[in-house]
Amino acid sequence: MTQRIGKVGSVYCLGRKLGSGSFGEIYYAVDSQTGKELAVKLERVDSKHPMLLYEAKLLKHLEGAQGFASVYFSDTQGDYNVMVMDLLGPSLEDLFNICRRRFSLKTLILLAEQMLYRIEYLHSKDFIHRDIKPDNFLIGVSRKTQQSQILYLIDFGLAKKYRDSKCNHIPYRDNKSMTGTARYASVNAHRGIEQSRRDDIEAIGYVLIYFCKGQLPWQGFQAATKEEKYNKIMECKQSTSVESLCKGCPMIFVTYMNYAKALRFEDRPDYAYLRRLFKELFAKEGYENDGVYDWSQPSVTDSVTSSQFNKQAEARGEPQLRVREVGSKQYRNAGDEPAAEGSPMRWQGSAKETRSRHADSMRSTAPAAATDRVKSARSHGFDSEACCSLLSMFGVHSVIVLYRCQNCQNFRRSW
Repeated sequence: MTQRIGKVGSVYCLGRKLGSGSFGEIYYAVDSQTGKELAVKLERVDSKHPMLLYEAKLLKHLEGAQGFASVYFSDTQGDYNVMVMDLLGPSLEDLFNICRRRFSLKTLILLAEQMLYRIEYLHSKDFIHRDIKPDNFLIGVSRKTQQSQILYLIDFGLAKKYRDSKCNHIPYRDNKSMTGTARYASVNAHRGIEQSRRDDIEAIGYVLIYFCKGQLPWQGFQAATKEEKYNKIMECKQSTSVESLCKGCPMIFVTYMNYAKALRFEDRPDYAYLRRLFKELFAKEGYENDGVYDWSQPSVTDSVTSSQFNKQAEARGEPQLRVREVGSKQYRNAGDEPAAEGSPMRWQGSAKETRSRHADSMRSTAPAAATDRVKSARSHGFDSEACCSLLSMFGVHSVIVLYRCQNCQNFRRSW
């Protein structure tokens, strides 16, 4: 696709592909006038359900608030709808895997507070999200400006206006098809009931419990059809009590879920009350509000081996790390899809050539602070003969590079 579109608008130059999904594809880009690093979403105009320009319009509506990406350009160009937006960091799902699928209670509470702020703002602008999940929460990419502490809510293709300019709420309806991701969707969404603010609140609860326990009871179901699988998930959600669902989590999770499930269709959630639940637990545990999350700590990813990761992934029925030899080094890709074209896993040639190409790539196409990353890698032996193996995890909006030193055998982050 980059061969067909080399530039978007008049100033945005496309680089390599960062990811793809049902929406289309997303590319790294640079503003040729300012040098600002950005992301570009591309969607074919003949898509079955084109949503990109709708999403761009909605993001413009939300512009200026913390935790929502800015849109710099959107239009139809040739065969594609295009949107130029902020380049963001990894998703919470990516970070959860990097943190060995364990978030500390401190990190969980800090995330809960930010999630509730984001959804409150979205609701205040008359929209509901309808697809709350870990993949749709991303962090910023700049550590120097503490952007890696800011949580962004993304992907508004399924968002819907729930009230008009006169604050008239949409009417209650049923017999609707389920919208969203089944794992985190509310019970009412499964039952075909029109979604409202309460459904986003319930979905956040499922996300937090997922992070607290590492999985949800309805994961891993197999079925002949998608509809049958959705029905199995719905039945499991309906038959699992809140107490059973939250077993092993702090009691406030029970309080949160009971509150979410008690909300009526048109009710405005008490966001401040829900945040207060988590703030009180934060104070009770004696945590310091220093903005430090699990992924900010260097010890988190130390001594993680691919075999350990794969054993855990296999037990969960999830994708394993795929190892590809390049020269004399191994490059691993984690995720549901093969690595994007142009990624380190597809480079061929000697280890020396590979190191050189990767360094060039980090200078030219990595997200913010690429030069610092190269220096960091070099300081830990990146250019030495005992070069590190690289583990690259590709999210839709980002690249995280972890490199494992063959001297100390520890993984180090290169942001």
